[in-house]
This record gives sequence, C-alpha cells and structure tokens, in this order.
Amino acid sequence: MPPSGTLLGVVAAAGVATAAAVPEGRPGLGWLVTALAITAAALALGWHTRRSPPPAPAALIGAAWTVAAVGLSAVSAVRDAPWLVTLGLLTACLAGSLAVVGRSFRGVVAGALAVPVAAVRGLPWVGRCLLAARRGGGGAALRVAVAGSVGLGLIVVFGALLASADPAFARVLDELMPAVDGSWVRSAVLFGLGGWAVVGAGFLLVAPPAPPGPPEVRPPRLRGLEWTLPAALLVLLFALFVGVQFVTLFGADSYVLRTTGLTYAEYARGGFWELLTVTVLTLGVIVLGSRWAPQQGLLQRAWKRGLLGALACLTLVIVASALSRMWLYQQAYGFTVLRLLVLTCELWLGAGFLVVIVAVLRLRPGSPAPGMVAAGVLALVALAVLDPERFVAERNVARFEETGRIDTLYLSTLSADAVPALVRLPEAERWCSLAGMRATPDDDWRSWNASRTAARAALATVPSGPCGETRTR
Repeated sequence: MPPSGTLLGVVAAAGVATAAAVPEGRPGLGWLVTALAITAAALALGWHTRRSPPPAPAALIGAAWTVAAVGLSAVSAVRDAPWLVTLGLLTACLAGSLAVVGRSFRGVVAGALAVPVAAVRGLPWVGRCLLAARRGGGGAALRVAVAGSVGLGLIVVFGALLASADPAFARVLDELMPAVDGSWVRSAVLFGLGGWAVVGAGFLLVAPPAPPGPPEVRPPRLRGLEWTLPAALLVLLFALFVGVQFVTLFGADSYVLRTTGLTYAEYARGGFWELLTVTVLTLGVIVLGSRWAPQQGLLQRAWKRGLLGALACLTLVIVASALSRMWLYQQAYGFTVLRLLVLTCELWLGAGFLVVIVAVLRLRPGSPAPGMVAAGVLALVALAVLDPERFVAERNVARFEETGRIDTLYLSTLSADAVPALVRLPEAERWCSLAGMRATPDDDWRSWNASRTAARAALATVPSGPCGETRTR
C-alpha cells in the first residue's frame, strides 16, 4: 500500500496538468505535454510503489510501448492533418495501455481496455488512501474538503428540485449562485480524466495481472489429407498467378499491351482491390491452418511448414504486385492521401505475413494480433515521419512539372502540411491550391504546431493573387 500523500499528490498533479495543457482549439503542443505529464506521473507512482522490478523482457516491451505512445502524441505538435493527428492520439492511448500491461495482455481488445478497467478497480485503493490521509496529519483539512463536497452535492440536487417546483425560488437561486461558464466545466472534466488515467496505470503497475500461461495444446481438428489437398491446390494457383505477374507487372510494357490491350496504368488500376482481398483472406487461411493442421510426426511437420510457408511466401509476392499496381496507378492518375493510406495498409499486411511465416516455421500456432498491432503502430509512426500530405503535394507538383496536369481542387483540401510544397507551383496553380488555406496564428502555446508555423512562413514569402478558372487539368 503506497503512502496516501504520494498517490493523491500524483493523481492531482496529473489532473492539473491535463486540465491546463489540453488545447481548446486546434490540436498542438498541449497534447504532447499532457502525454508527458501522465507518463511521468504513472512512472513515478509505479517506481514508488512497485515491490520488485519487472523482468528485463517485460521492462523493454513496456519501454518500447511508452516511447511509441509519447511519439504518437507528438504528431499533434508537428503535423496539421486532422486525420493523422486524430489517428495518432487514438493509437497513443492504445500504446499507453499496452505499455502498462506489458506482456500480460491476452488480446488486443483486453490490452486496450486494461487501463480504463483498472481505473474502476483502483477506486477502492484511492478510497483507502483517502481514509489513511483522514487519520493522518492532514485529516482536518481532508474532512473539511469532503464535507464541503458533500454539501455542494446536496445543494445541487435539492436546489434543482426546489427551483423546478417554484419559479420565484428559481429566480432567487439564479441571483445568488455564481455563474459557471463552460471553461470551468471543461477543466473539471479534464482534471478527472487525467487523474483517472493515472489511477488505472498506477493500479496495474502496483498489481500487474498474471502473465498468460502456455497455450492449451488441443488435438488437431483435421487429418493430413483433409488440409493438405486444399492447401496444395491453393499453392499451385498462387504459383501460377505469381508466374504471370513476373511476366506482366514485373516484365515489359509491350507484353501487357499485346496480351490485355491495356496500358500499364490501366492494368494496374484494375486489380488492386481484388489482390488486397486475396491478401486478407490468405492471412486467415494460414492462421487457421497453423492451428488445425496436424504436426505429430516428422512428415506431418514437414508438410505443414512447406505448404503454409510456401503459401505465405507466394502471398508476399502478391502483396508486392498489389503495391506495384497502386504505385503505377498513382503515377498515372496522381497521388492522393487515400491511395497512400491504402498503400500503407498493404505494407502492413505484408509485415503481418512475415510474422505468420516465423510462427509457421517454429510450429507455434498463435494469434498474429500482437505482432500486427506492433507493426501497425510502427507503420503509423513511419507515416507521421513521412508527412503524408506534404509527400502527396510534392509528388503532384513533380507530376505537374513533367506533364502539365494537376488537380488544384483536390490539393486545396489538404492541410498546412502541404503548403511548403504547393508554393513551388506557378502563380495561377499556386493560388488555386492555396485558396482554402489561411495563415492564422495559433490560439496559444497549447495549440502551437510546427507545420502551421512553417506554412505561415512559406505563405509570407509569396505574393497573393486570384485563382484561375480551371482548377483541374
């Protein structure tokens, strides 16, 4: 049981930092400050109350998730794209929960909900600390605070009922009660959320859940031929498709024109979504095969490794084909954020197949979810480092310089991240692309953002001008 002052002080400090730092307007530096404050509070509470240090592997995993959570929170301070900031903050919450739980989470959903659930379970812990403080030296002040809180609660409940019963009394209450604006309510809610997060994290650090035991070994549900025959046929089909891919997308343009009558760009446009569906379905087939296929004898283990490994490797080639199709499609028709996100998802699925290949070769069936979650977080971090909207703008500017074709209507929907690339356009196209962007200053330090600061500096260097009539050509 930790000293009551430590727990209450750390929770109060985290609540105050959250209420003071969360931006009221546009996202910015305040979210990073909030993440750092909650992380520091949880670490301080865990260090002060943990009875024994965690094992080295668990400590390393927890540290990696903590760095990922703070890094994803920093996206709000360096990128302006709303979708990227929102995705980064939501994933930061997931990474923070997994950082506290470590290797003991049995599933992605359980790990994501571990801190909120632990915060509810930790309320008796906080209550015992309040009782300890009440009996200690600060008992008088605490009793006064608790009594005042109870009195205010009674006034709110019974005052509302009496005001509803008598309009004259309601007018008297309106004149007597001080005005409470939305900022105070907002601060109170943020204070509670910040403290609630630290209580949940601290409870898990002090009393971590038991690590999951070894997976239960179940008898195989399929006999050798029952899974070998369909798996072998699927491998042969994939091998035939991969052979065609090496001749077409990985071969010469003349062959594509001669056999399909389509250009490279038209050929690439036609099959990406089908290949993406094949990738997802094959991942499920391999996971089920690794769980249900028998592996008692040496021959059965060899067949299992060979067929599932071949299926996974061939699917990696299909992933490469899908990536090549999407890249060719964007080169022909222009880059967009959505197409770049789809490309990133396909890369993420490819990473998932690498995780599955390792599990198949080791003959240890299990869920690929933890590895795929880690790969997804790394992919999101890499996407934030890439600066997707600026990358899309740069590719479209380069395409305009080569072909003279550009969609300024779409470019005008991008955020301030794209401004440093768009100012390179000629005057007419530049101002059509920047028509919806304004160099407005940030509200305060909590909303400060590096991308918006750079955009204001770039806009200050170019003269203003009217947008032409043609916005897509």
